[in-house]
Amino acid sequence: MLIQGFENAPLVAGEELLELPGFWAAYLMWLSETQEYDPVPEWFGVDGADAAEAWQALSHEDRWPVFRIPFAGGHTALVLGCNLRDDPGTEYLITHPEWGRHGHLATLGGHQAGPGLSWRELTHIARTPDLDASGVQAEYVRLLLLLPALGDRDLPQDAEKTLSDALAHAGLPDTLGLAQALLADHPLWEPAEWTLSAASPLSGSQEPFPGILQCDEPMSPRCGTRLAQGITREQSDLLAHALGTWSAAR
Repeated sequence: MLIQGFENAPLVAGEELLELPGFWAAYLMWLSETQEYDPVPEWFGVDGADAAEAWQALSHEDRWPVFRIPFAGGHTALVLGCNLRDDPGTEYLITHPEWGRHGHLATLGGHQAGPGLSWRELTHIARTPDLDASGVQAEYVRLLLLLPALGDRDLPQDAEKTLSDALAHAGLPDTLGLAQALLADHPLWEPAEWTLSAASPLSGSQEPFPGILQCDEPMSPRCGTRLAQGITREQSDLLAHALGTWSAAR
């Protein structure tokens, strides 16, 4: 597997790891921590051994898993485990075959950057798979994989139910308020306000083109700049359609 900027990394398709019993505990347990509760694997219906096995697979230094989430217009969201010994982390990216370089959504780890997705974008990507492309197609899996990149101050009233339904599809009945915990304060960044860019489409700056949401959190890669550097107005319009935000700009 080849991704620009990671040519020398030991990247492997990560989708098979989704079958591990402890996968969601290993992947999401840190995100469910609140001031009142320290999460435990049992919240996710598994024991510590299952969670530890999945974590070892996710963090293997010689096998960096990449989860591909193809969506409309030929775009793909990527969840890439950067399993460096001294600086591990996770990258959330967007790619397209016609782009010169990938778009940066968020980074988890020692050099965290985010948030990278609004709730509207997260759910739209989850619900619009490209069935002709390789990668994760199930809506609930797509939602849960991209959830750590979320940071939205204005969650809709049904957000908790939507997430609870996704957890149930993953075999994790939400009997302990897990959905609420996962949507609580993000451990790495503050929830953001997302607004459509007012930049001129003829501007020579790197501000987002109209139709693409802009984040007000300073530590987000999407604060005041284009989601993917170097893309054209036409490519940005296609991306806005794929993210479900184009209609709001009309």
